[in-house]
Order: sequence, then C-alpha cells, then structure tokens
Amino acid sequence: MATASTPHGPAFRPQSSWLTFAGMLGVVLGVFNAIEGLIALFREDYFVTPGGRLLVFDYNTWGWIWLALGILQLAAGAGILAGQTWARIVGIILAGLAMIGQFAFVAAYPIWSVIGIALSVVIIYGLIAAPRDATG
Repeated sequence: MATASTPHGPAFRPQSSWLTFAGMLGVVLGVFNAIEGLIALFREDYFVTPGGRLLVFDYNTWGWIWLALGILQLAAGAGILAGQTWARIVGIILAGLAMIGQFAFVAAYPIWSVIGIALSVVIIYGLIAAPRDATG
C-alpha cells in the first residue's frame, strides 16, 4: 500500500507501465544492437549493400559503434527499470542515436532498420510520456 510522503519518510513515487515497457524494450534493443555490432565485427560479408559499404564507416568501425551503443542501451534499460531518473534521459539520447544509426543502415537491411527505428520511437515516447517522478 502506498503512503503519502512525509518529511521523515520516503517519498511516494507512482509506478508507470510506460517506463516498465520502455525499460524492457531498451534492454531488448540494446541486446539486438550489441549482436548487430558483433556480427559486423566478425562477419563483414554478412551485411551486403549495393555499393559494398555503408554510408561513412567500414564494417569494423560500424561494429564497434553498435556494440558500444548496445551495451550502453542495456545499462540505460536496467537503470530505467530500477527507477533512475538519469537513465530516462540517457535512454532518450541513446534511442535517438540508434534511430539515426538505423537510418544509415537502411541500405544493408531495410526491414530490420525500419523495425529498429520504430522501436526507438516507442522507447522515446514511453520515456517522455511517463510522469516525471514515476518509476518503472
């Protein structure tokens, strides 16, 4: 049972289903992005594009970027589920970066990129739509 906040007791922080959903989705997308990074690192021939390369980076650099982004998204998703305010802000930033990265990845895998973009949008919405003092 929830109690009102008092000067000597812990403050009541309401639960938000959006935060729980966004946190879980952040963890899942982080795992997917880390796996995508590992694939780009170890199997350069797996991602085939018409020109033979991505927009700017080679596959090794692309793999390290996605691996780092995935690990950071995992940490942010766990922080969101733990009710950390910093994790909401970091989660929004990382989902935005992942969305931009997926736009660059459209040439290699258009369907997966659109799914990644859509999941990033849902994460951003879930983190913004929840009340400011809510926990996941």
